[in-house]
Amino acid sequence: MPEATSVGNAPPPWLSVVPLALVFLVFYMLLIRPQRKQEAERKSMIEKLKKNDEIVTIGGVHGTVVGVKEKTFLVRIDDNVKVEVDKTAVASVTKVQGG
Repeated sequence: MPEATSVGNAPPPWLSVVPLALVFLVFYMLLIRPQRKQEAERKSMIEKLKKNDEIVTIGGVHGTVVGVKEKTFLVRIDDNVKVEVDKTAVASVTKVQGG
């Protein structure tokens, strides 16, 4: 005599995917989305920089933008001392000149 199996009591197969989907959703909401927003704000800040704005580089150098090129800024860090830095090296803007 064949044994009876309880097929009716097994959970649906898609139910095992739900916890994985929830983990990914939480990961996205807590890590990926805020990072994208922060990167968009940083990109906007760099695009808005213009002559006479005061900046701090990621290396901690404070200076004033005296020239803007396609991929770099010319920054005055002291009297008669100017350095050229990549736009990606700007960490923050300390003072924006009127505009």
